[in-house]
Amino acid sequence: MLCIGDRTFGLRAVQAALSGYSDRPMRLIARRHGGAELAMNEVVLDKIVLQKGKLRKEILSLGADDHPTGGQLMGSRPDQFAAAANDLVEAGYDLIDINFGCPVRKVLGRCRGGYLLTEPENALAIVRAVIGAVAARRPVMLKMRRGYDDTAASGRSFLAILDGAVALGISAVTVHGRTVAQRYVGPANWAAIARVKRRVGTLPVLGSGDLFSAGAVRRMIEETGVDGVTLARGAIGNPFIFRDCRAVLDGRSLPPPPTIAEQRRAIEDHFALASEVYGPEKAGIVMRKFWIRYSDLHPCASEVRRDFIEARTHEERMEALRRWYDPEREWPPVVRREIPTDLIAAGASLE
Repeated sequence: MLCIGDRTFGLRAVQAALSGYSDRPMRLIARRHGGAELAMNEVVLDKIVLQKGKLRKEILSLGADDHPTGGQLMGSRPDQFAAAANDLVEAGYDLIDINFGCPVRKVLGRCRGGYLLTEPENALAIVRAVIGAVAARRPVMLKMRRGYDDTAASGRSFLAILDGAVALGISAVTVHGRTVAQRYVGPANWAAIARVKRRVGTLPVLGSGDLFSAGAVRRMIEETGVDGVTLARGAIGNPFIFRDCRAVLDGRSLPPPPTIAEQRRAIEDHFALASEVYGPEKAGIVMRKFWIRYSDLHPCASEVRRDFIEARTHEERMEALRRWYDPEREWPPVVRREIPTDLIAAGASLE
């Protein structure tokens, strides 16, 4: 069980906020086909929430079937952060998450995301403003990397922000085991996450980094003492990871890998939801990055991935789906994905 403020969740694995990925279709698929509970919206810029227009309307249109959902915000001005957090709460988001972790260069260049780990004073002003604006109505979380880099000065800034946020009344903190400077290069440092948990005591801590299987989730919880985890790259095209996590964290045996029929149902459902949100033609473009990841679960992964990448029309995509996900055909055994494909090299933003 995971408790964040006054909210309680039966599953200790949370779908992370993924820029360009964790939209309404992905969140609903994680729940329908994996049994996920808390799922985070894509990280959004505070000023976009506040500006009238199509994007604001999309962000604030949270369906009745899309709960519990957390709204993750990024920005640099405390007043804008607080106003945007208030708008998300008014729209029905179940909690607010403050992003001090995004390592994307464009974000850092505008003094947002992970850059704020170098500015404890402004970072804590943001935390104070958001808590003051919404904490009486919703839990407020903080998303951090373990530091901007590995310098002693960075370590001091990280602890100043962490300790200050705890003193201000933050409800939970998520810590990714890499520095901002690392981006996604090298392994996540789980020992750093464990040190954070020991430092904050009973405050809920969620760990993040290198979680691509239920076994890794269980190991992180056992080795670091965190209260829960956030699943980022490991959940793209693999909603089934949530049912695996529920089983192993409940002390049950790992379920069998998803069958070809189960994979097909998830992909078809995902495409139908994407079509509702974006329209059929744009949905095909949006789904391309998901199809590539769904293919990792297929016993003929490289061939399936190639066909999905080469498909240019809706008809070609549907033909690839029918050909590779025919449950009546004899297929080699399905095996679980343990190692992620390299999304970062493809330019994906995953914070």
